[in-house]
Amino acid sequence: MSPEYPFDEAATARAVVDDSGALIGWNEGARTLLGWTPADVLGRPATELLADGTPDFTGTRWDGTVTLRHRDGRAVRVWLLAHRFPARADDPGHWLVVTPLAGADPGSSDALLAAAGLVQSPCAVAVYDERLRLRRINDAMREVIGLPEERIRGLRLAEIGGGPQSTELEQHMLRVLTSGRPQDVQTYIRSGGESQAHAWLARMAPVTDADGRIRGVCLSAHDFTENYLARERLQLVNEASVRIGSTLDVIRTAQELAEVCVPALADFVSVDLLDPRDGGELPSRFSPPVGLRRAAHHSVNRGNPEAVAKPGEVQQYPTGSPQADSLVAGHTIIGSLAGGGLDAWLAWDPARGARVRELGIHSTMSVPIQARGMTLGVAVLTRFRRPDPFTPDDVLLAEEITARAAVCIDNARRFSRERETALALQRSLLPRTLPRTAAVDAASRYLPAARAGVGGDWFDVIPLSGMRVAMVVGDVIGHGIQASATMGRLRTAVRTLADIDLAPDELLTHLDDLVVRLSEEAGAEGNPGEVGASCLYAVYDPVSRRCTLARAGHPPPVVLRPNGPARRVELPAGPALGVGGLPFESAELELAEGSVLAFYTDGLIESREREVDSGLRLLNETLAAYSDSLDETCDRILHALLPPGGAADDVALLLARTRGLPASQVATWDIPADPSLVAPIRKQAVDQLSRWGLSEASFTTELVVSELVTNAIRYGAHPIRLRLIHDATTLICEVSDTSHTAPHLRRAKTWDEGGRGLLLVAQLTQRWGSRHTPEGKTIWAELSLLDEE
Repeated sequence: MSPEYPFDEAATARAVVDDSGALIGWNEGARTLLGWTPADVLGRPATELLADGTPDFTGTRWDGTVTLRHRDGRAVRVWLLAHRFPARADDPGHWLVVTPLAGADPGSSDALLAAAGLVQSPCAVAVYDERLRLRRINDAMREVIGLPEERIRGLRLAEIGGGPQSTELEQHMLRVLTSGRPQDVQTYIRSGGESQAHAWLARMAPVTDADGRIRGVCLSAHDFTENYLARERLQLVNEASVRIGSTLDVIRTAQELAEVCVPALADFVSVDLLDPRDGGELPSRFSPPVGLRRAAHHSVNRGNPEAVAKPGEVQQYPTGSPQADSLVAGHTIIGSLAGGGLDAWLAWDPARGARVRELGIHSTMSVPIQARGMTLGVAVLTRFRRPDPFTPDDVLLAEEITARAAVCIDNARRFSRERETALALQRSLLPRTLPRTAAVDAASRYLPAARAGVGGDWFDVIPLSGMRVAMVVGDVIGHGIQASATMGRLRTAVRTLADIDLAPDELLTHLDDLVVRLSEEAGAEGNPGEVGASCLYAVYDPVSRRCTLARAGHPPPVVLRPNGPARRVELPAGPALGVGGLPFESAELELAEGSVLAFYTDGLIESREREVDSGLRLLNETLAAYSDSLDETCDRILHALLPPGGAADDVALLLARTRGLPASQVATWDIPADPSLVAPIRKQAVDQLSRWGLSEASFTTELVVSELVTNAIRYGAHPIRLRLIHDATTLICEVSDTSHTAPHLRRAKTWDEGGRGLLLVAQLTQRWGSRHTPEGKTIWAELSLLDEE
């Protein structure tokens, strides 16, 4: 007896034979039949018990009559039923051999059969007694089992069926026997000599005598395979629609296709995709050998031992291979090892041939992956654990699932191609290196979104006149090529507006007008487009050490002062670009030398896992741990704030460490309104250059000062001021007055007495220009000290 089956098992002779042929199981019924005790036979070859011949155990079930040796030396003629149990992770393969013992029938079965009343029923019926041993079956059940009734009478259901499903059904029968309540159980099992499993509804009910005592269990089996398979196919298609295409990643989508089909449709699935040609298009015609790249595979076995190719590896598939044949034919092809359909393929590839024989692969089904009139690759489904070959219904199901996956793969491929194009455009429009300036040391990072399309984040560092520098960071609404193109237009506009030295609030006003026009141009049929952006623009002057900032719907920067905590800069919010008509306000900030400004886009601090305030606190903490290297600080910030899989939105980060220009490198003079004093001013400027050790630049500087000061006295308004500024590479000459009239460069005619001054300045200097100030204007010119040396 056992806890699972609390009845005497001596009515059946049972033996277990392992794959080596040794006896590893021997019950009391076997001792009764042949006289051998377990100690006599366990561990010995089973063939020693045979009196003549050796049965050929093949397949999953065998039955036949053999002659066995009794312990007393006589021969015993016995009918045997053997079931094959394949090896599992914790259970080696073995054969279970059973036979009912003569005289095991406890009594007449007619009463029980009469109680069941189902002898002529078209439904398969079996009646088991109170020990759950078979008493009678009708003709329909005899066809299901595939064995004569007289041979199996007295056996248990687990001994007749021989599989785990039969053991499970027997447990349900035991509950019916003990509880007296009927049960319905659905199972998928291969019975008799069938090559294909069937779905059965097993209805079990207690059989009672005239006194109401439970005398056994009646089991009726109803074949509902068609409904079961239809429901399974529908469920698999529904699962495919939910699971496949969860991301816009080609490899992940291919892996989802493989995982959906295993084990519901196949034991191993490989997905191989075509590589685009140089123009980005896929081939439309195929001639073997066909090169395919392994995108994904999945198996019922851990570690995918069936796979010969590794993910990402390109292999050539010749004529005769499932992959090449289905691509050339343009439809699904089923290959069978028994039918010889794979012989040429396996002979061409010995490694695959050895793997197929080792694993027992018997059937393949290759399905082209096609979407929108293009062939993207091929999925090959393989069976080795499931004994039944692929059927036409399997083909329809595989084609429907693959068609759904093909659309998702094509969408992912198109998205990847657009993303790569947008990313290339984005990187080409962003500054490759930041300029070296006397005002700031700068470092930057740009990271595209991990899963979404490339956005329109940008940053820039723009040298301005007077040693000043402009720093800008912005974010265009949307993703893709359009956002990248819009970003390029806005960045160009910002640089153009910066070149005319507009104040931050004025610059954002002009930029807002541009975005409004872009929105109108992007619209159709009178409807406005959806172009929008945010922007933060700052100008830092190393002479005054003051920074002027304005923002348009953009997060304010974070500043880390020397020996102080990192804090968010309080700035007027300002509307996003594209709203139009609303004012922008500037704020001024005094910064000690060595202060670090952090400009960023919202993708850095916004996340699904945390709130914006938490992201900002983390940014402050990470920036506070600042090191001397701005590049290391950038990397530390990205590592701390971004998830391991990448940000959900684009991220632009710009760090700038401020410098201060010492007062000793700046000289200023107030100019009287007297043209006769221009010569003394020139001499003072030359003397100042001598004190700075820049006498090599005296000649050019004297000419520039003379021209700019003369023009200011003649055409400007008082007061007038001259300022010289220099660093290691550049000398700047500035003349300021209170007139708002800007000078114009013109070409003097041959006999003109004037008009050549600014042309001379333009030719002698590296660059020149003018900027408006609240008090008037400033004309400036830059001389390269490196060229003078």
